[in-house]
Amino acid sequence: MSSVRSESYFGTDKRIIALGFARMADAMGNSFLIVVLPLYIASGSISGELFGFSESLITGLVIGLYGLVSSAFQPFAGRISDRAGKRQFFVVAGLVLFMFANFSYVLADTYEILFVIRAVQGIAAALTITASIALVSEVSRRETRGENMGIYNSFRLIGFGVGPLLSGVLVESGPYTLPFLGEVNGFIAAFLVAGSMAMLSGILVSFMVKDPIETKPSNEKMVFNIRSKDSAYLLDPIFALGLATFIMSTGFALLASIEPQVNERLSQGAFMFSVEFSALVGVLAIAQPIVGRLSDRYGRKVFIVTGLIGLVPITLAQGLSTEPWHMILARGLQGVSAAMVFAPALALAGDLTKKGQEGAQLSVLTVSFGIGISFGAFLSGFAIRYGFLAPFAIGAILAAFGAVLVFTQVPKR
Repeated sequence: MSSVRSESYFGTDKRIIALGFARMADAMGNSFLIVVLPLYIASGSISGELFGFSESLITGLVIGLYGLVSSAFQPFAGRISDRAGKRQFFVVAGLVLFMFANFSYVLADTYEILFVIRAVQGIAAALTITASIALVSEVSRRETRGENMGIYNSFRLIGFGVGPLLSGVLVESGPYTLPFLGEVNGFIAAFLVAGSMAMLSGILVSFMVKDPIETKPSNEKMVFNIRSKDSAYLLDPIFALGLATFIMSTGFALLASIEPQVNERLSQGAFMFSVEFSALVGVLAIAQPIVGRLSDRYGRKVFIVTGLIGLVPITLAQGLSTEPWHMILARGLQGVSAAMVFAPALALAGDLTKKGQEGAQLSVLTVSFGIGISFGAFLSGFAIRYGFLAPFAIGAILAAFGAVLVFTQVPKR
């Protein structure tokens, strides 16, 4: 917790806003590329072959490599920032890597180069995510940590939601004539904007965020506990919160890989699917700061458990939807329930972390979120063969398990 008073904007610590922008740049850059890279590869801009793989498989590997590398590096990135006792430096370092990686797509002309750039982006995300979430926790007082976590995550979701829309407009509206560069196509423009966003965020963090004076280098060993040291519980509470976050994000991603089946069942096109997918993101972005503030006042655990219980019927309702408005309503309600899980879980984990272990221990939740997103897409793609309801029924069962898990294994705070 920081004892230094900091200037606030609209009642929010300016450091939280700057860190939110940093995370928004990461999310926007990644979501930019989810839309742009498949089109860029299909446009013929990339030459060569990769082990005889099909273009669609290579595209999937390029997109997925970012999350894989980021998840693998986050615990180590968090530990490095703990040992150094420096958060701001690693946030800025990650954003600088993002900037150069995003700009480097302009020069990419082979699949091998694309893989290298995506791997560098994954490392950059690991540095930025772990250091920024630890810094949000450290600059927050316990009575404001939930609200600050909600605001921070809302910026990320805004970046994730705006990125695809903006990138699509940039690609379709090109070419452009730029100073010093001359005429560039929509792909190059999208890469330049993504790089510029990371650069702007790095500048904001450099000038607006400083490490709390209480943040000191830590020489303690990196500790990840699965079993609880308290005989009253079976699981370590941070590990249990990580599992709850994994379950929440699994349900978040159930629609990702079954768009054709959803569109066929609901007799709709791609636009309505995008509305349904975005309904969750939009409501989640709005609800997180509100829920976070309420969790500061009334406690974290009650919101996490209630959110997971709410996900049971809401997730099941998606599998029973027969009209587009059914799905939109269910996804919107899912956004409310997911907000009740994510922001309070991060805040509670911040309450429980050991001094000098914030970066490493909070990475348990950020890694769990990323793995859950990937697992949710895999789960729905596999389970849909057993009927449209199947993936959503599994998601509902997982949510019920998560509610029991948090209720029994996480202390009330």
